[in-house]
Amino acid sequence: MQRELKSELTKQLITDKAFSLFYKNGFKTTSIDKIMKETTLSKGAFYHHFKNKKEIGLAVISLKIQQRVIEGMIMPLKEPGDPFNILQEVFTTRLKGFSLYEKKHGCPMNNFINELGDHESPYQTALKNIIELWKDSLIQLIERGKAENTILKSTPSEAVSIYLISAFEGIRGLRKLYENDQVLTNFLEGLSLYLTQIKA
Repeated sequence: MQRELKSELTKQLITDKAFSLFYKNGFKTTSIDKIMKETTLSKGAFYHHFKNKKEIGLAVISLKIQQRVIEGMIMPLKEPGDPFNILQEVFTTRLKGFSLYEKKHGCPMNNFINELGDHESPYQTALKNIIELWKDSLIQLIERGKAENTILKSTPSEAVSIYLISAFEGIRGLRKLYENDQVLTNFLEGLSLYLTQIKA
């Protein structure tokens, strides 16, 4: 039991360090050697848990990035309350809550999509799964809003969901280019105007 716990903690450490390095420097430029240097473990420890860099990349997507999206953007959509207000609050609060480091480095998922989205299908599938989870949760919330008359019944739920995800990911990328938050302020103003068009 103790050995299994130690093994799991080692795997978690490697995954955490890999995520940090991928986020800071990119997936392609981060080697296994760099990851293991950060953990201070031997390279053998890496190969005990992962076959290659592709495996650690997929682990980071499924264990770290997906969890961030679930906690930050999906679970809040399932809270009780006015669906329109929840929709507006989730997107604005999340954007306002990012640290300076997160603003400078953008969205980890979006970074992976831009770097690996047109490469091997396992990466595409793993990243698409996260988007689908997010999209489905948005659709459910919008449909609830339509049923509760807080969102216009004519609102195309899937189209709005894809638009909001794309807009959110896009502004995370744009913010990396700027020295201050003015671009975020402009985006939030535009988002507010857009959302008023679907409010019942």
